[in-house]
Amino acid sequence: MQTRNPLLDDLARVAAGALGVTAGMRRETEELLKQRFSAVMGRDGFVTREEFEAVKAMAAKARVENEALTARLEALEAAAAKASADAPAPGTGSKRK
Repeated sequence: MQTRNPLLDDLARVAAGALGVTAGMRRETEELLKQRFSAVMGRDGFVTREEFEAVKAMAAKARVENEALTARLEALEAAAAKASADAPAPGTGSKRK
């Protein structure tokens, strides 16, 4: 037969309450650390992952555009060089009288 001991019941309630308070303190500490970490990272010029990915995509797009413009410029320079090579030299062309 089991008897109820009021002292043990009180100790169990105190222990349960202490665990609840400890869990609450843990959550508050985690939130405080997250806030502090974010503040330090922001102050020192660090960026978020989303900002980094956006800038990375912009850089990749700019690199592709730069390569396309470089190829176009080389083609135009080659065409200009060919046109100047095919043109008669000044003063050697035919003159009409």
